[in-house]
Amino acid sequence: MIADYPFELSNGPAFVRLDGFQPAFETFVKLEGLNPAGSIKLTTAREMVESAEANGILHTAVRLIESTSGNLGIALAAVCAAKGIRVTLVTDPNTSPRSVRYMEALGAQVVTVTDRDHNGGFLQTRIDYITRRLVAEPELVWLNQYASPANPGAHRKITATQIVEEFGIPDWLFIGVGTSGTLMGCLEHFRSIGAPTRIVGVDTTGSVTFGGPAGPRWIPGLGTSRCPEIFHDDGFDKCVVEEPETIRVCRQVARRYGLLLGGSSGTTLAAVEASGSRIAPGSRVLAISPDLGDRYLETVYDDDWVLARFGPNVLERVGTGQNLGRGLPRQLTPGGFCSVSS
Repeated sequence: MIADYPFELSNGPAFVRLDGFQPAFETFVKLEGLNPAGSIKLTTAREMVESAEANGILHTAVRLIESTSGNLGIALAAVCAAKGIRVTLVTDPNTSPRSVRYMEALGAQVVTVTDRDHNGGFLQTRIDYITRRLVAEPELVWLNQYASPANPGAHRKITATQIVEEFGIPDWLFIGVGTSGTLMGCLEHFRSIGAPTRIVGVDTTGSVTFGGPAGPRWIPGLGTSRCPEIFHDDGFDKCVVEEPETIRVCRQVARRYGLLLGGSSGTTLAAVEASGSRIAPGSRVLAISPDLGDRYLETVYDDDWVLARFGPNVLERVGTGQNLGRGLPRQLTPGGFCSVSS
């Protein structure tokens, strides 16, 4: 493929089988980090920008502003650079310094808010900052990934279609939930074609999206302290994973398969483990991997970072060096909801 713009290269599907990840069924991951922006968010960013352009909302005379925990900001910075659009990206302390440098290198202005919102996170603080900027600066445009129909629309048209056309119909599909755009888009597409796929939304402890209590979260990507407007709970299966389990699975996959995955991917694969007793032998199980692990070298894969946030017991459990323990048994509760704990 010869592309006119780098952001057009986000469409290439790549699926990898994790041999023996679970003994009774086959586990695959859809790698979304193999594009110029390094994550599935390039699909989201491109669709939101081009939808706004088509509707006459966005052009080179305006400035774009958006809230991001990292990956969408990088993707938007890349798309806007290629299109000559100025962009301000609003982040928080959980955004890795590496991601901030990436955004800035692409020409974006980066603003970091530091006050936690009433749920203990930063999302509402980022949105409040954007709201104030919009009032003061009428030339700003906020695409709003949390409410834009172009977000799930991108994954309905591209991500879900790729799965069906290139992988086939999986028996189970596990999808991490941040803004919920990927989950909502895939749900809509699979249901529209009458696929029997069991779809599981995967979130992290401390997120309020599935109705759980708010709490501190350290790994960016999944979870919210404010439920996104595009999210609709219509009874799909759900699984909530604690962050130490995310770290454990990320490290084990890296050492066993030579595949360095991002935090959201580890969370999603931990949910696959937790659901194992409900998945029929011989099933084909697919987990969407939003990004690779290079942006998590200073966090998920760094012993000092883990020790400072979770303590020595967790560090021993998730494994350091060659010590990669399997952790405690996971618990699966009836009714399609699983909880994964260390």
